[in-house]
Amino acid sequence: MTAVDRIYQKIKRSRRYVFERKDFDGFASYDQIGRALKQLVKKGELIKLGYGLYTKARINSLTGKPMPTNPGGSDALMREILKMKGVDFEMDNLSLQSLSGESTQIPSSVQYSWNPKQFNRKLVVGNRVLNSPS
Repeated sequence: MTAVDRIYQKIKRSRRYVFERKDFDGFASYDQIGRALKQLVKKGELIKLGYGLYTKARINSLTGKPMPTNPGGSDALMREILKMKGVDFEMDNLSLQSLSGESTQIPSSVQYSWNPKQFNRKLVVGNRVLNSPS
C-alpha cells in the first residue's frame, strides 16, 4: 500500500476535519508525506489551509472546485484549528449571542481575537482569511 493510500484511508476514517502534516509521521518519510498530501490536494480530497494544515474536501457540484466538508463551514474549521493548536481565543459578542441562542440575528462572519504569541499564521478557507490580530 502506498503512502498516498495510507494517508487517504486515515483521513476518510477520521471524525476530525482538520489535519496537520505531523499526523502522518509514521506512514512514510517527510518528503513522501509532502508529496502524498500534494497529490491529495490536487485530486480534491484535501484543501491546504495554511502551513502544515489541511482539511477534508469534496467537489462542489456547482463550481466543480473543492470545498470543505465540515458542516459548520469555515467558522467551525477556524475554531477547530485554534482549539487543536491550544490557542485561547475569544469571539465577538454578536457571534456568542447567536451561538448561545440569545439572539436570532446571525452575523455575516465571526470575528476572533487571541494572543498572536500563541498562534501567528495566516489561514485561508475559500474566500475567508484568518490572520492573527495585531
